[in-house]
Amino acid sequence: MKFYLDSANLAAIKKYNQMGVVDGVTTNPSLVSKEAGEFEEIIVSICKEVNGPVSAEVVSTDHDGMVKEAKHLSKLAPNVVVKIPMIPEGLKATKTVSGLGIPVNMTLIFSANQGLLAAKAGASYLSPFIGRLDDIGQRGMQVIEDLVVIRQNYKLKAEILVASVRHPQHVLEAAKLGAGIATMPPDVLEKMMQHPLTDIGLKKFLDDWGRAKKEKPSLTV
Repeated sequence: MKFYLDSANLAAIKKYNQMGVVDGVTTNPSLVSKEAGEFEEIIVSICKEVNGPVSAEVVSTDHDGMVKEAKHLSKLAPNVVVKIPMIPEGLKATKTVSGLGIPVNMTLIFSANQGLLAAKAGASYLSPFIGRLDDIGQRGMQVIEDLVVIRQNYKLKAEILVASVRHPQHVLEAAKLGAGIATMPPDVLEKMMQHPLTDIGLKKFLDDWGRAKKEKPSLTV
């Protein structure tokens, strides 16, 4: 499974990218607005840090506006993926943009039907928002289950990019279902590394090593 960071914070992206666990990055207007600097500068900096796909989202809601933005964003760096919302004009724009050879990440997907439509329109990535579905009492992971089956049934090229990930269990469940990508905030990735028994075990090893060094007789005369 590929791990993407859902963040526009360059420091956090660098931190985890140096660990070798970041395959790509997803951003959105909300995330970028929290960072200092101009939107394009932030996207270019992230693209230089990460070799994998970096999603940058359009803010227009009409076909012509989205296509214009997509063309511009795609020129910022070769690994830019354009995020387009799952709305009727977005589907139309996805068909046009993907036809130009620009990869599209269709965002704000909340049903398998929407995901199927996005794939048919030419999207390279389908981003179901599972956490937001959980928030309203629906089982977000059901959308992932359905999309994995649909993708296998029809050999769809679009990859399932699990979004709105709230905790490590979301990542684990998505991985078990066979989703190809999970994008997560830095704090979720951090929690995936942690386990109290790891800390206890490391402390014991270091304590034992310290005692052994003290007890070992010196060979110097």
